[in-house]
Amino acid sequence: MTPLRYESDTRVIERALVDVDLAAATAAVRRLSPPQTVDVLERLNRQQRAILYRLLTKEQALAVFEDLEPTLQGDLVGALQQEDVAILFADLDPDDRVELLDELPASVARRLIQGLPPHERGLTATVLGYPHGSIGRRMSPEFVAVRSDSTAAQALSRVHQRLEDAETVYTLPVTDDRRTLVGVVSLRDLLRASPATPIGELMQPAHPVRATDDAETAARHCADLKVLVLPVVDNESRLVGILTVDDALRILDTAETEDQARTGGTEPLRRPYLASPIRNLVRARVVWLLVLAVGATFTVQVLSAFRGTLSHVVALALFVPLLIGTGGNTGNQAVTTVTRALALGDIGPRDTAKVVAREFRVGLMLGLLLGSVAFVLASVVYNRSLGAVIGLSLLAVCTMAATVGGAMPLVARALHADPAVFSNPFISTFVDATGLVIYFLIAKAVLPI
Repeated sequence: MTPLRYESDTRVIERALVDVDLAAATAAVRRLSPPQTVDVLERLNRQQRAILYRLLTKEQALAVFEDLEPTLQGDLVGALQQEDVAILFADLDPDDRVELLDELPASVARRLIQGLPPHERGLTATVLGYPHGSIGRRMSPEFVAVRSDSTAAQALSRVHQRLEDAETVYTLPVTDDRRTLVGVVSLRDLLRASPATPIGELMQPAHPVRATDDAETAARHCADLKVLVLPVVDNESRLVGILTVDDALRILDTAETEDQARTGGTEPLRRPYLASPIRNLVRARVVWLLVLAVGATFTVQVLSAFRGTLSHVVALALFVPLLIGTGGNTGNQAVTTVTRALALGDIGPRDTAKVVAREFRVGLMLGLLLGSVAFVLASVVYNRSLGAVIGLSLLAVCTMAATVGGAMPLVARALHADPAVFSNPFISTFVDATGLVIYFLIAKAVLPI
């Protein structure tokens, strides 16, 4: 479908839902692909979303439901008939079921699990048994494993038997007779090998993660290795599941969204913007605004404590926005750089001393450059004494902001907290207060006050 036709059908659907013209909405939505339908559903309110979803064919409905965010799946579960929900729930993969269950009330989740066939219920229970945030809760227990003592022909026969229910068959874990992971073999290698070739001669080393490992760390490991499948093992190295690259990328995308939201001083919405109720938008922002407002009172107290200094040299007040703005930006740059390096696995808590030393030098050099420029300009416009105060203050504040900004994410990681929480809003508030203290202390030392 062309973009122009898609936009036209989208407008038709939105107008038809307002006018309660279900025939027009049905005709338009059934021309859309599942991803396009998901985009339309994300733009509607809860009631309109449920109405439009009921207009889909059975095949469309199953495909669209799988592509929806778990929060929107939960909204639909509350709006659909029980038998419709049971069909959709049973059609999901075990790991996707668990994501949906986390969004539902306990009574609804329990009823849906009880309605599953015994085999599917067992697979879902396996994934549910792992802690929140672990990769065990995001892995797929539906995989095809082959034995190391089997042949290529036997392995291909097993793949054919499991094609319908396996998550993927392009990379196959290899186990021994005790289900211990010993390697992986690609479908390509199986297809081009002679039927009698032992799997032990074809397999490559595996790079597994433990089921209790952090989901984001495991997903990053999968992306770094650039593999289609990452085996998941228990504490005895027995194979319990697989992490596919598409699931790994989805985990990383969610983590990136959370980090960006918290860096900007808000909580992640966990659903598309237009599908988020106003109360959710307010709730996501108000707590951070209150915290930052309380933090800003320290800046007010600093200004109050040094109001005598300001009364003697009024020109000092003119440079306050420049000072705290530059310091805040310097700290934000350090926080963003170090938080990203942490997410990529380039550094860890053990590198705190190295990072602090590097950011100290970066801040010192930035302070020298910016302070020199400020010294020259302030000396020309006012006098050399005031220029020295501005230059020295920028040198000290930039050095302090970069050093503290670089250290805070590492401290957060060492304390098992989210580094993004210790990010731009907090570093800005911290630099505002401490930067003013440094500024006024330097002014009192240099100027005849």
